[in-house]
Amino acid sequence: MLLRREVPADEPAVESVVARAFATGDGAEPVEVGLLRALRAGPDWLPRLSWVAVDAQDRVVGHAVCSVAHVGSAPVVALGPVAVRPRLQGRGTGTALVHALLGAADVLGAPLVALLGEPAFYGRFGFVAGTSLGVLPPEPSWGPYFQVRTLTAYAPRVRGPFQYAPPFRDL
Repeated sequence: MLLRREVPADEPAVESVVARAFATGDGAEPVEVGLLRALRAGPDWLPRLSWVAVDAQDRVVGHAVCSVAHVGSAPVVALGPVAVRPRLQGRGTGTALVHALLGAADVLGAPLVALLGEPAFYGRFGFVAGTSLGVLPPEPSWGPYFQVRTLTAYAPRVRGPFQYAPPFRDL
């Protein structure tokens, strides 16, 4: 498996991976596919933080993306969606993508990365409940599922309400 930045030619394969990873069985397109399209079309898309995992035949088998978000007025990074082809889930592809994006976001100077996800999974990457650092979720009911991971540029003054890019709010 190789991790690399997404290129425009990857878009159809990425959408296929995301659709399969988030399929609900009712045949409807998962909202995550539309979210990805809307992020790509907007100003909060971070092409340097949109990565794919490819197999030995250069087929896209996983994808993860970050977008611009804010804590108060401070720009930060939101992680997600993260998707892996269902037959390959549980084999480390998603883990590798998350590690790579955390490193890349750190190199780019982001103070923190936020996400909505399972604490038992994301805790191993150093994510903690956002409220423990004064970063408040857009929906209080998210509780411990709204998590943040501080990076090198983090300062304790980065606190307050978290805002995703508009495509997330439009879901």
